[in-house]
Amino acid sequence: MASASDSNAPSGSTPSTAVPQRASHYSYEELLACGRGELFGAGNAQLPLPPMLMFDRIVSIGAEGGAHGKGHVLAEFDIRPDLWFFGCHFKNDPVMPGCLGLDALWQLVGFHLGWLGAPGRGRALGVGEVKFTDQVLPTVTKVVYGIDIRRVRLGKLVLGIADGWLEADGTRIYEAKDLRVALFQAQGEAAGG
Repeated sequence: MASASDSNAPSGSTPSTAVPQRASHYSYEELLACGRGELFGAGNAQLPLPPMLMFDRIVSIGAEGGAHGKGHVLAEFDIRPDLWFFGCHFKNDPVMPGCLGLDALWQLVGFHLGWLGAPGRGRALGVGEVKFTDQVLPTVTKVVYGIDIRRVRLGKLVLGIADGWLEADGTRIYEAKDLRVALFQAQGEAAGG
């Protein structure tokens, strides 16, 4: 049973102060708007801009569902042999760095917190366990990321805890447990402002 500080809606929010862009999916252009700070408002959750934005679209996001019934995110990344990391990681042995796949999972947890309307800037806090069973090579055509929210804490501390996974052309090759992301407000910023 969730306490008052553990919910999927910001306490005290009303439809007029909630995030108006709370859609169930997002295009690449909308993700870029998030990276520019335009989607959730100044001082709130932002995605990194390319080349560090590690997905092309969010195909599904919700406050319910997922493996734990507390929310989910599904995103896709079209893999092309000319992506920036293949040229440098590694010479004559190209592979997507595993840390970039892990970063994408953190990006999605932070996006989910912003999507819920929580204030503050996202920062990854850690991960409990990561397992890689294969790699993303230039021959892969599509990566799918999944986030299953375990817990959201909305209060003085805004914290998301989730499990995540990555599939390359339909085969699950990364799993992460207890991904932790928090939202922090810059000194002098008020909640929601």
